[in-house]
Amino acid sequence: MTDHVTALLDELDLEEKVSLVHGAIDPAGTATGYLPGVERLDIPPLRLVDGPVGVRIPGRKATAFPASLALAASFDPSLGREQGAAMGREANAHDQDVLLGPGTNIVRVPHCGRNFEYFSEDPVHSLSFARAVVEGIQSEDVLACVKHYVANNQETNRTTVDVAVDERTLRELYLPAFRAAVDAGVGSVMAAYNAVDGTPMSEHERLLRGVLKDEWGFDGFVTSDWFGTEDAVRSATGGLDVEMPGISGEAFAALVGMDDGENDQSGESDGGMPDMANIARFEANLAAAIEAGDVPRERLDDMVARVLTGMKRIGRLDGERPEGSLDAPAHRTLAERIAVRGTVLLANDGVLPLDDDADVALVGSNVDTAILGGGGSSEVTPFVRSSPADGVTERADGDVTVAHGLPPIADPSFFDATTSEDGETAASDDRSIDDAVEAARGADTAVVFVRDRATEARDRPDLRLPGEQDDLIEAVAEATDRTVVVINSSGPVELPWREEVGAIIENWYPGQAHGDAIASVLYGDSDPGGRLPVTFAAESAYPTATTARFPGEGGVVKYTEGRLVGYRHFEATEHEAVYPFGHGRSYAAFAYRDAEQVDGSTVRVTVENTSSRAGREVVQAYVRSTGAGRADEPRRELAGFASVRVPAGESVAVDIDLHKQAFVRYGDDGWRNSEGPFVVDVARSATDRRLSVDLRRE
Repeated sequence: MTDHVTALLDELDLEEKVSLVHGAIDPAGTATGYLPGVERLDIPPLRLVDGPVGVRIPGRKATAFPASLALAASFDPSLGREQGAAMGREANAHDQDVLLGPGTNIVRVPHCGRNFEYFSEDPVHSLSFARAVVEGIQSEDVLACVKHYVANNQETNRTTVDVAVDERTLRELYLPAFRAAVDAGVGSVMAAYNAVDGTPMSEHERLLRGVLKDEWGFDGFVTSDWFGTEDAVRSATGGLDVEMPGISGEAFAALVGMDDGENDQSGESDGGMPDMANIARFEANLAAAIEAGDVPRERLDDMVARVLTGMKRIGRLDGERPEGSLDAPAHRTLAERIAVRGTVLLANDGVLPLDDDADVALVGSNVDTAILGGGGSSEVTPFVRSSPADGVTERADGDVTVAHGLPPIADPSFFDATTSEDGETAASDDRSIDDAVEAARGADTAVVFVRDRATEARDRPDLRLPGEQDDLIEAVAEATDRTVVVINSSGPVELPWREEVGAIIENWYPGQAHGDAIASVLYGDSDPGGRLPVTFAAESAYPTATTARFPGEGGVVKYTEGRLVGYRHFEATEHEAVYPFGHGRSYAAFAYRDAEQVDGSTVRVTVENTSSRAGREVVQAYVRSTGAGRADEPRRELAGFASVRVPAGESVAVDIDLHKQAFVRYGDDGWRNSEGPFVVDVARSATDRRLSVDLRRE
């Protein structure tokens, strides 16, 4: 605690201290959360703004970056650092102080409505991006708020569900990314709505005070999720420092333009917010609890000190704020580069890249719409946007025909529940699959764009594409052998037609540069640089395919699969992945040779581009123990990765740093080293292993 903060604590009275730990209405109307400050002591307001994929302010514009899952698909954390810094600059330009992001929960349930806001099914992969994005945001003197702590892996019943998870699984799978954010100096942590082992996260003394603050040394402030506080005393003593939004549900709804009558989400089975009518617990009850001795005054001082320390850290207590920038050319370029680098070529039977002069039929209900993201707190309004039709038409030398084939699939929104259950608009539309088929027959190549619908507060009902999009793909594929399918999704989708088409691209939610980025990949101007951060499989094959594991029974969801989540589950069971974690193809071809250990935590391999064009390869290192294992143990775990561009006909030596997380286990006596000896599999995916290295641990 600095002398400045200590002096302020001595000057503040009880009422002023309480005002600094609960939200109020922002008079400027731009902040998602607002602490009013104390004018007499020159403590300025603190503004918190939504921001996993860009600064979200209703009525204001910002760069709409690709979804976090698309960023993670690049397997290049340096891009996360660049995006974080760009978002920090835009937050400053909008006079915001805390960016509510990144989201870094593990992708456990493939249906989860917020998977697009998260990074990965793997802890080492996720923690690498969490650390990078936090460092980027805070490099611009804006605080990052990592979320949602912890085990917030579904939206169904998200405000009431109790997560039953063993300590080892929690420590090894769900906590590492948050620990990495803390190690990166994150300024704030947002507590999740859900309970863990019977205790709501906003009140969880063991995880908030014990693990986060005492064990990890987190010195920032813990904020509630919006309307996520149930009791002032239990929350304050449990370790919550700030309650948000700190105003009534009706007032907040009016502030963000929600119709609280029509869109009341409280208590619904698919998620939403807790009782929207509840007033702020801290505002109403905290001062009385302090005076009654139910909450120690030292705890309130700690809460306030954490807020003030964060403000001091970014210069706000000294009246400083970087100028920031909005819609800078570099931000536009970065948004497109991330969209390209996160694009995954799942399959290609020689159809791609397209010839410059090819006649192309663009098919799909939303082919003339840029897919900016899913619904909820990550909805960003960009200055510019490029649809697939825009991008391909501008890039192509041949003729481009647009045939929608189906009515538009409506954008889902937590703030606007006006679309029908099947995802199509209620309005009639004269588009037909026959029109799409005719266009496909008259073109050299048909490119079909399909999408899912995902939003905060609701999980996807299944992994099928909504509406009749599967029928559209099958009809076009029957009309022409040269069919390319581009998927814009929040995560895994089922692909019943995958053997019938020539190429498949997973393009996620690519943000404002959607069209320009996908055109660059389709025509081979850029190599598809992405690899899957999540496993694609049949819906019934995932470990959460039982109701006890998702969405839960009797208000409890059981994490009885333990650490066997994602690729770990598929390798340890008889279930097969359609496309495994880490999978993705390049337009180039690569050979691996000369794998060796450099030191105790680094492996080096030579990657040769054996083709006539430059390409990008993602080299992955998986650690496995050759000692006796158990059935409930992961057989191998991702320990490191590197994304590298290799010129045509050349070779590159690639060093992969192995993260310590892959070599430790948590038990009754805390962390301990895993039993070896170890082998490192150098691979192109979780199942495509190329070379192995016997590892000596120092």
